[in-house]
Amino acid sequence: MLEQEVKLVFESVEAARRAVLNAGGRLVVSRRLLVDTLFDTPDQRLRQGRCALRLRRDEAATILTFKGPIQPGIVKSREEIETKVGNADAADALLRALGFRRWFRYEKYREEYDVGSARATVDETPIGAFVEIEADPAEIERAVTLLGRTRADYRLESYARLYFRWCEERGITPGDMTF
Repeated sequence: MLEQEVKLVFESVEAARRAVLNAGGRLVVSRRLLVDTLFDTPDQRLRQGRCALRLRRDEAATILTFKGPIQPGIVKSREEIETKVGNADAADALLRALGFRRWFRYEKYREEYDVGSARATVDETPIGAFVEIEADPAEIERAVTLLGRTRADYRLESYARLYFRWCEERGITPGDMTF
């Protein structure tokens, strides 16, 4: 499957939520904590190939995801392969047994809305508030316009990359991005 998305920065979670609701957003998944762990090989082969292997612990499910390299374009587009797993601890142990190492963990509170045919999430992270919009590029642009933003506001970086930049700008030694 091809994942296509952009992030938009907001000054607060309340401002992000208000923008989504004013754009006609309909709440489909209530606020909950997501804990994402990124894995890689000891030689960082996935990161060097601009890929990611993520184990997500959500209150409703645990999801294992592979993300391929980012493809050129206006929005962030990349192959995404996901599957639910029954036991988060067993999946973590399995990845480690296969030689993968945990290299980064991050948390965010997320609520999900439908804005037309786009999925818009309001994400509260330790580095700020974001709205992530996932759909095809035309629908992303339509939703972004409804939120009162433009292409100039698109952020295509991952939360890990945003976090490391945030730490660098503040002279903070990065660790995990947790509350």
